Amino acid sequence: MMETAKQVFEGIKVAEFAAVAAGPAIGKHMADHGALVVHVESYERPDGFRLNYPPYKDNKYGLNRAGSFAICNNNKYGVTIDLKAKQGVDLALELIEWSDVVIENFTPGTIKKLGIGYEEMKRVNPRIILFSTCNQGQTGPHAFHPGFGSHLSSLCGFTYVTGYPDRLPCILGPYVDFVAVGYGVIAVTAALEHRRRTGEGQWIDLAQYEAGVQFMIPALLEYSTNHRVVERDGNRHPFAVPHNTYRCRGDDRWCAISVFKDEEWKALCECMGRDELISDPRFKTIPARKKHEDEVDREVGKWTAQLTAEEVFKKLQENGVKAGIVQTLADLFADPQLKHRGSWVPVDHPEIGRCHAEGPPFALSKTPFKIDRPAPMIGEHNELVFKTFLTAGKKEKD
Repeated sequence: MMETAKQVFEGIKVAEFAAVAAGPAIGKHMADHGALVVHVESYERPDGFRLNYPPYKDNKYGLNRAGSFAICNNNKYGVTIDLKAKQGVDLALELIEWSDVVIENFTPGTIKKLGIGYEEMKRVNPRIILFSTCNQGQTGPHAFHPGFGSHLSSLCGFTYVTGYPDRLPCILGPYVDFVAVGYGVIAVTAALEHRRRTGEGQWIDLAQYEAGVQFMIPALLEYSTNHRVVERDGNRHPFAVPHNTYRCRGDDRWCAISVFKDEEWKALCECMGRDELISDPRFKTIPARKKHEDEVDREVGKWTAQLTAEEVFKKLQENGVKAGIVQTLADLFADPQLKHRGSWVPVDHPEIGRCHAEGPPFALSKTPFKIDRPAPMIGEHNELVFKTFLTAGKKEKD
């Protein structure tokens, strides 16, 4: 990475009253690009990623040993504030007065009950940008429904279309939490630009539910246009065939293969050494292959089983057939493409030891990201933030 005089968010100060993924991951992107981000929690109510989500270093539970917290909070400063005490609320308002942006992902109305709602924020800092992200937004009949990413994936319809037609729907992990993060960074950037031009802050209300629905547009269009509900169909595609994952040689190794054109089918058959399948009337066209899809899968599967996933991938890619290895987590850390792009940045954590922070999925040529600190220990920077950062901020205003 190149050194740069000024990063995109350098000079921007962020108070993060947020936990788990949706809020902190936005703060992480900002911190990686130069923002000074202060992550707020308390000993009575630590960030949920510290408490409830393994893995923990060496499988030993501890507030400062959680991998999930570490990967969402590098480059940040960590403080503790008891928001249920008046002195804590007063301190939080001092932090908000110092900040440019506040990130929170409480249930709607919670920050107001705590005494740090948007109106209270504006009284101490009229230019403040408040970014609120929760399951279904700040308003509406379901705004107060609690839930996590797996529930949102189900609400958005992902679960209904994931799996096999004769089996239960498959829950698609915490997907929507992280879909919303990208929208969040965009929204905060837009609000900062608006403030630069007008001097006005504003309140951003991001509903994670609505962010997830954006990725169901093809299925929604199919329903609104043709009144057809897209159903579960395993790994199959409406017109690509073969379109599946195929077992390869080795312990639980697989390769995904997709063929969208007859020319690609011909190339696949040549790679398999099965030229006779090209002119076979069962497989000659896409409609014919769809009709005999089980047979197609058997023929392809017999070939892939003889080769490693890497061999299948390399041969097909070199001959213009779309293919990808089904990678394990170990594969991701060793992937040469991700290494080349700087996706994994080593940092040294006081309790976890050497670990890897996740770099951003985009590269800015003039203002590249920088990761140089691990996630904070709980309350690690109380003295630095409250005695140095806030004091310096007051002096600047005076």
